[in-house]
Amino acid sequence: MQLGTTRRTVLLGTALAAMAPAAHAQRGWEPARPVQFIVPAGTGGGADQMARVIQGIVSKHGLMKQPIVVVNKAGGAGAEGFLEAKGARGNPHMLVITLSNLFTTPLATGVPFNWKDLTPVTMMALDEFVLWVKADSPWKTVAEFLAAAKDQRLKLGGTGSKQEDQIIAAAITKSSGAPFAYIPFRGGGEVAVQLVGGHIDATVNNPIEAVTHWRSGALRPLCVFDDKRLPYTEKMTETQAWSDIPTAREQGLDVEYLMLRGIFMPAGVKPEQVAFYEGLMAKVRETPEWKELMQQGAFNTTALTGEPFRAWLGKEDDRHRTLMQEAGFLAQPS
Repeated sequence: MQLGTTRRTVLLGTALAAMAPAAHAQRGWEPARPVQFIVPAGTGGGADQMARVIQGIVSKHGLMKQPIVVVNKAGGAGAEGFLEAKGARGNPHMLVITLSNLFTTPLATGVPFNWKDLTPVTMMALDEFVLWVKADSPWKTVAEFLAAAKDQRLKLGGTGSKQEDQIIAAAITKSSGAPFAYIPFRGGGEVAVQLVGGHIDATVNNPIEAVTHWRSGALRPLCVFDDKRLPYTEKMTETQAWSDIPTAREQGLDVEYLMLRGIFMPAGVKPEQVAFYEGLMAKVRETPEWKELMQQGAFNTTALTGEPFRAWLGKEDDRHRTLMQEAGFLAQPS
């Protein structure tokens, strides 16, 4: 009896020992220390806000054992953050949330960086751009605004130089002939505050960066730079929803531009590490907090991973080179 019990105990122990690696393998890789989440942009802007929402969702819903630590590295139009991630090859405890300065910053500055120096994880969404003016301004249509710009050379504020906002400003000038004095600021949050304060005449801020000022009655949207109206019908003010904002083309201005909101890792990471963050971000997108962010910020909710995401990135890289060449924004060889 004693022998049988001992043999059964040994066999059971052997079986459990054999199962342990299998159970671990089934769970897959997960972070072993806090994850640094780099924002290559200033505080208060769309990328910063999205990063902090993701951080909060992961913590609130216990989606990851380790915490996410958001770090803003906006120097050099985001080059500071991109170069740090480029230099962190093989580090699975670092994420980068990108906007389209992923393309524009290397083209404008000549900094030795390309999106292929990182590992694409997932497109979280595409961000819209809206032409905003002060609510007490005399311009209620794009035509009125452009007529005033031709007469007065209005001040149009945006985030950084030779980045998305200034690309749109240049495209407006090319399409309409209206010139602008472009005024760069450090981030989208600051841009919105400058407009509310009357220090500039207009902006092409992302919805999330200006929505609180719209709701308070300080700002007025004139158009959205998409090929169709925004789908969100919930009233954001007493009289208007995002879906009530006409497109630029509806008002005779042939300009369209959407911006990336994507997640990347350093190069050289393992497939199972990328898969972990793909799964994590898929869970984030299913939460009510994320869906509320998408509605509040009027995001285009397109999400991509894997080869479709890589193909999209390649096309956008080419498109931005063309846009910046047309605007005269490419770095000149030394």
